[in-house]
Amino acid sequence: MPHSPRFWRGLSTILALAWLLGWSTALHADEAEEALWTALRTGEAVALIRHALAPGTGDPAGFKLEDCATQRNLSAEGRRQARQIGAAFRENGMTNAQVRSSRWCRCLETARLLDLGPVEPLPSLDSFFNQAGRGPAQTTALREWLSRPHDGSPRVLVTHQVNITGLTGVVPRSGEMIVVQPMANGDMRVMGRLEPGR
Repeated sequence: MPHSPRFWRGLSTILALAWLLGWSTALHADEAEEALWTALRTGEAVALIRHALAPGTGDPAGFKLEDCATQRNLSAEGRRQARQIGAAFRENGMTNAQVRSSRWCRCLETARLLDLGPVEPLPSLDSFFNQAGRGPAQTTALREWLSRPHDGSPRVLVTHQVNITGLTGVVPRSGEMIVVQPMANGDMRVMGRLEPGR
C-alpha cells in the first residue's frame, strides 16, 4: 500500500532534523577543538603528549637509559604520527614552544620530530611503569613544575601513559594529547583531548 503525502512530509521533516542535529554536533566539536588550540597558543594550557607509536609494552629486559638500542623505539608509523602532531601545532599558529621530554628515547624522538624548538629532558616525565612506587613523587614533582610561573609561550610535554594517567586520571593512546590547565592549588583541570596524529 503506497504511503500518503503526509507520511512523506513527516519523513522529510525527520531527515532534515537529523541532518541539522549532525551538523550542529560537528560545529560544536570544531568550536571545542579550536578552544583547546587557543588555550595552548596563549599559554593558558599545557599539552601533555603520550609518545608516538612504539610497539610493545613497558621496557624490555636489559633496558639502559643511555642506549636506545635497548629500548622500545618509534616505528615508521610513530615517526609519521609525531611529524603530523608538530604540523598541527604549526597549522594552529605555534611554530615555537617550550618542549620538555622524558629521557626515554621514544619520547625524545617524538619531541624532536614535532620540530617546535629545542627539546629539554625533564626527569619528572620519565616512565615509572616498571617502578610504580616512584609514581607519587614524580607526579608531585611534575605538578610543582607545571605550577611555576612561565613566560606565556606554549608548553609541550612528551611523556608516557602512566605519567599522564597519574597526573590527570586520563588513559591516553599513543600520540594523543591531553590539554590541561594548571590551577593555583597545584591541581590540573583537563580541558580536553586532541589526536592530530590520527
